[in-house]
Amino acid sequence: MSEEILINVTPRETRVALLDNGVVQELYIERLQRRGLVGNIYKGKVSRVLPGMQAAFIDAGLERTAFLHAADVLKSAYEDHGSEQAAPPDVRTLLHEGQELLVQVLKDPLGTKGARLTTRISIPSRYLVFLPEGTGIGLSNRIEEPAERDRLHDLVRTFADGQRGGYIVRTAAEGAPAEALRADMLFLEKLWQTVAARAADTPAGRLVHADLPLSVRILRDLFGSEVEQVRVDSAEAHARMHEFAAMFVPEMTPRIQLYDGARPIFDLYGIEDEIRKALERKVTLKSGGYLIIDQTEAMTTVDVNTGAFVGHRNLEDTILKTNLEAAQAIARQLRLRNLGGIIIIDFIDMTDPGHRQQVLQALQQALAGDRAKNQVSEVSALGLVQMTRKRTRESLQHVLCMPCPVCQGRGALRTPETVCYDIFREILRVTRQFEVRELRVLAAQEVVDRLLDEESTGLAELEAQIGKPIRLQAETLYSQEQFDVVPL
Repeated sequence: MSEEILINVTPRETRVALLDNGVVQELYIERLQRRGLVGNIYKGKVSRVLPGMQAAFIDAGLERTAFLHAADVLKSAYEDHGSEQAAPPDVRTLLHEGQELLVQVLKDPLGTKGARLTTRISIPSRYLVFLPEGTGIGLSNRIEEPAERDRLHDLVRTFADGQRGGYIVRTAAEGAPAEALRADMLFLEKLWQTVAARAADTPAGRLVHADLPLSVRILRDLFGSEVEQVRVDSAEAHARMHEFAAMFVPEMTPRIQLYDGARPIFDLYGIEDEIRKALERKVTLKSGGYLIIDQTEAMTTVDVNTGAFVGHRNLEDTILKTNLEAAQAIARQLRLRNLGGIIIIDFIDMTDPGHRQQVLQALQQALAGDRAKNQVSEVSALGLVQMTRKRTRESLQHVLCMPCPVCQGRGALRTPETVCYDIFREILRVTRQFEVRELRVLAAQEVVDRLLDEESTGLAELEAQIGKPIRLQAETLYSQEQFDVVPL
């Protein structure tokens, strides 16, 4: 696997593309006015306790009140007795209105929902995550070699001996020298002391500590041995990234390169086209098949179709090949579009149980490289694959798009024919309520054209029925659904 990171920086926006063998796999976008909140630490105040939901609303100075579930409240009194899986006590015993507490953002605000918070503060660095109120040492599941797991566990335990707090060893720590882990630990301890001191002096509803900007955060979270190079088109961001790398990953500093070509870096790699395609419903497959991806508030659905692919042997073979190709494409699209929550995949129906299992395994293998936690269920009785993917930030569509102001996000408009009949009904209503000499109908050009053509007979009959003349006026600024009936 050969990965490359491209970073495009403009004054108000930073975009990052992660490429795997030249193919875009993930996109990250951060805008100055809408920076992601995940990882930020705030001084919050409980504004309302919700016993029925085992949660509370927290005023952290954000646009909307944030949400804190009882399971995300640090409470040693019940953590010390029983496992982490034990249900937390009544939220009213943990929180009360007006209470001030230090909280960290777990999930960005999504749609109409406020941010998801936790009081279990965690501060990440290159190799470690420090848990100020935690205990013990955990290791990333992606570090699989038993000997390496033992080495890292022993090193961190030795360095942390006698110190307060717990640690999680990140995937990037695999193969890291002992001195690098020790330097990380000292940095985290110093940073936490600064955060704790600032929190003591900060009033409720204010930011205490913000996470790193995207260009630097990418180095911390994504920059591993499999990344061959990072190319950034901003001299200022390049200098900041070099400074960060020199401090934490000096051996990777030569891989951070400044791109100063005349052609925009995203154009050079075709990423602008990929972004445009990632906002469309339809995804074409090389075989001629295609996917239809629909994103809603409740879930995302993916429909697989054979399209123009007719195969070479038989129908079952054609279906299998299309579904196998679709499994790879779906896994990539979920990462590229950053789709999360409940995802329902409607593969083309397969009668052979072996084929169904083969497609399911192909999907699971394609998702194995996804950094977001996901879970795939078996094929349901209806032939659907249900899965979940952890969602911590808004999808690409939510970041870049807004609901259509004409259809209000429905994705469909009433036809000119339907609008004509709405106009007929409105004309009858107006003539029954008001004394009029004539009526003027203001509508979109498409609707006026239909009234003068296909519906002209109906319009003439209506004029005869009400005994009043009806004038038509096309309005260029009206949407297809918009009209007015004006009595004169």
